[in-house]
Amino acid sequence: MFDLLAGEASGGARVRLEPGNAICYSGYREGQSPVTRVYPSREEIREDLLILARNWRYLRLYDCGPHAEIVLDVIRAEALDFKVMLGLDMAAEMSNPHCPWGARFSDETLAANRLANAAEVRRLIDLAGRYPGIVFSVSVGNEASVEWTDHMVPVDSLVAYVAEIRRAVRQPITFCENYVPWTYKLEPLAEVLDFIAVHTYPAWEYRSIRDALEYTKQNYYSVVERYPGKPVVITEAGWTTAANGRGIDPHNASEELQASYYEQLMEWTSGAGILTFVFEAFDEPWKGSADPLEPEKHWGLFNVDRSPKQVMRNLYSDLVRP
Repeated sequence: MFDLLAGEASGGARVRLEPGNAICYSGYREGQSPVTRVYPSREEIREDLLILARNWRYLRLYDCGPHAEIVLDVIRAEALDFKVMLGLDMAAEMSNPHCPWGARFSDETLAANRLANAAEVRRLIDLAGRYPGIVFSVSVGNEASVEWTDHMVPVDSLVAYVAEIRRAVRQPITFCENYVPWTYKLEPLAEVLDFIAVHTYPAWEYRSIRDALEYTKQNYYSVVERYPGKPVVITEAGWTTAANGRGIDPHNASEELQASYYEQLMEWTSGAGILTFVFEAFDEPWKGSADPLEPEKHWGLFNVDRSPKQVMRNLYSDLVRP
């Protein structure tokens, strides 16, 4: 059993979560993308959720747009046993010269982004209110404070968004971020959150499978030790199955390595009672560069055609393609 406190700072209600597998879900297939606003159909999302319902209880969503709304509606219509962490898709509110692929924006763009973020917050509040039995928590953003991000949001702005959301929703509030910023810059934000959400990716930091789990544990406990008494969950951890050398060496990406890391991760987190969202359900071809071996495209436990990779083949033998 895992406990979260909704509105902890004001003595809010305790939310008790049953144990269960958790996974990050985005349903974008070939030719679809949140950037182009070409979204999966209702039937495609239904297909995905029926696949995931066989093994997972918790889902993490990344925005409050049409994709998320369809997901929540299908869960309700099909009476699926999912609990959802609903997230905000935050645009940059400041330029970030440390972003390797460029994140310098005009004042006009940043002003427009702030308006878009405010609208996204309103959509989150609306969906959390319309689906209170499905949305078990909300996140004020994803990787919006780490040094390399292309959508940097100042910490004080994140704190203000938490305050706005707190006034309108009953669910616990978090922020999903790489483990590093939690250790040195996010203390003001952590103070107003109900729980902390950590990302850890050994493969991105040139770790081999031999020390990957130990490195994951170090990442996680570095945050736990920084915030004694505050619940800490893992909202992204996984292993890519292909790479072109951009950030991850090709020899360090394969279905065999993914399966090994997944098994180690699940054994540890299940035994330790750590709610952990595996990244991610399905490959997403829209991500990263045009290179088909771009590692960003290949984190799924399932291929883009929904066939299972090695890690899921025993459990989903009926979906294996001939």
